[in-house]
Amino acid sequence: MALKYTVLGAGAMGLRFGVLLQELAHAQVDFVDNWQPQVDTIKQQGGVYVSRDHEGRHLVPVNIYSPEEYPGDPDVFIVFAKQMTLQDLLERSAHFFHPDHQYVFSGMNGMGHIEKINQYFPQEHVVAGTCLIGTVLNKAGDVDFIGKSGAGSINIAAQTGGADDRVKEIVADFTAANINPHLTDNFYGTLLTKVVFNSVINTICTLFEIQMGQFIDYDGAEKLGKQLINEAFDVAERAGIHLLSTREEEWQTIKYVSEVTNPLHYPSMYQDMSKNRPTEVDYINGYIYDLGKKYNYEATTHDFLRNLVHLAENTRKFRN
Repeated sequence: MALKYTVLGAGAMGLRFGVLLQELAHAQVDFVDNWQPQVDTIKQQGGVYVSRDHEGRHLVPVNIYSPEEYPGDPDVFIVFAKQMTLQDLLERSAHFFHPDHQYVFSGMNGMGHIEKINQYFPQEHVVAGTCLIGTVLNKAGDVDFIGKSGAGSINIAAQTGGADDRVKEIVADFTAANINPHLTDNFYGTLLTKVVFNSVINTICTLFEIQMGQFIDYDGAEKLGKQLINEAFDVAERAGIHLLSTREEEWQTIKYVSEVTNPLHYPSMYQDMSKNRPTEVDYINGYIYDLGKKYNYEATTHDFLRNLVHLAENTRKFRN
């Protein structure tokens, strides 16, 4: 019997996962969002407009609800809220949580979401992933999938390490949906590896308001990137977290994604900054710095970049 999914947080990535599961894996998918303009617009349109690389814009019918009105009981929740809004979304959605049988998958950026999800669901039912998939929400009810069909991939791991039958079903559905999941048994290493990736490309592209391909075109990109990578790996080693890649492999991933996979992509942190929304820098570079401090190590470059992003956020109020 096919799994039923409910996407909590119908932003860019939530819509991509849900639409692909609905269209390619033929799964039953509902969407719940705490941003009311998104809910209202999609209801009025009768669905969400989907493009791929700015072309082929078409309407995909979807079912969307605000948390208070949702009546469903899915098998799996897919959580893609922003770190700053997750607690509100979970609190408003708690009335339809049934942690005895429901599972949760989250592919959010940064760190801090797992602790919030664990307030509602046991570790045995929590799965998380990290996404190398570019997607842009152009406006309410209008999303753009970056990359050709099948572009990108995710690493996915169960919080307790082993993959039970339900986790295997989720992976099978994600595979059918062309999301390209790779199952690991290293939960925190999986999550932190993506934080390291984002701490370089998201943050630098945001500060200079550039695409990933413009970053990698700079002669000094490797030196900048490796300085941040080395600090982050130093922190992980002190914290006893084994990352999925070596330092060199992590740089090569950043280089490949920037040059080949998504050279025209503006990362999600820039998308937030450009729309005058708070960024997730405290959950990315800030998380690396704060984790290092627990082990008497200061990742000073990460802290410097965190403060530069907050300075950039603050200065936008002076723009006309």
